[in-house]
Amino acid sequence: MSVILDLNSDLGEGFGVWQLGDDMALLSIVTSANVACGFHGGDPTIMRRVCAEAISRDVSIGAHVGYRDLAGFGRRAIDIEPDRLSDDVLYQLAALDGIARSEGGRVRYVKPHGALYNRTVTDQAQAAAVVTAVSAYDPSLPILGLPGSQLLRQAAEVGLKTVREAFADRGYQADGSLAKRGSPGALVTDPDAVARRCVKMATTGQVTTVDGAPVSVRARSICVHGDTPGAVDLARQVRTALQEAGVSLASFV
Repeated sequence: MSVILDLNSDLGEGFGVWQLGDDMALLSIVTSANVACGFHGGDPTIMRRVCAEAISRDVSIGAHVGYRDLAGFGRRAIDIEPDRLSDDVLYQLAALDGIARSEGGRVRYVKPHGALYNRTVTDQAQAAAVVTAVSAYDPSLPILGLPGSQLLRQAAEVGLKTVREAFADRGYQADGSLAKRGSPGALVTDPDAVARRCVKMATTGQVTTVDGAPVSVRARSICVHGDTPGAVDLARQVRTALQEAGVSLASFV
């Protein structure tokens, strides 16, 4: 049976004159773009530019929603009332979708960013807040997240489509969660090692944890972070390795 995978990346995360990553180059490689919505990164001009290029390349646009935390790049966990978090997610989703529609496209899925992504793996209240916002805006939108997370579990319970995600360049723990940034093995930067990991995930559904044991990571989409050093070359090598292994690359929407 042939394997079909989506290759996604976090894009549009600059702000004003500050540029982070090479959005245009990555859009020539990936099949889905998680576009920052202005809370952890991104601004209206960047959002519009990335959406326009994604649409021109037939790359699916996803709302990369996060905490209201520009200074911390959305990587600081924030204790926020679920209703307010739901409102923040709804705000970001609607803003990006409006911009995408002005360019002839639309938001096709939702993926939390950074600390919110990690928090919704186990935090029932914050996971529910994200699910509530997506359901209120457009219940046909899939949610992209970590297998086994509260986020995907609650999304499925209310009838939302869920998409399981794996990470090309992040270390895994024995329970299938991501190793905390800054801990040993949390970030994999060697392009050859990343490419081999992705082929293994695609063909066997497993990856080696930071402790050297195998763990299941069966996923429909693989993320290559846009802010990883050498992200463009890394993503290109991953794409080539997957295709040479017989994996077909296509968005999940």
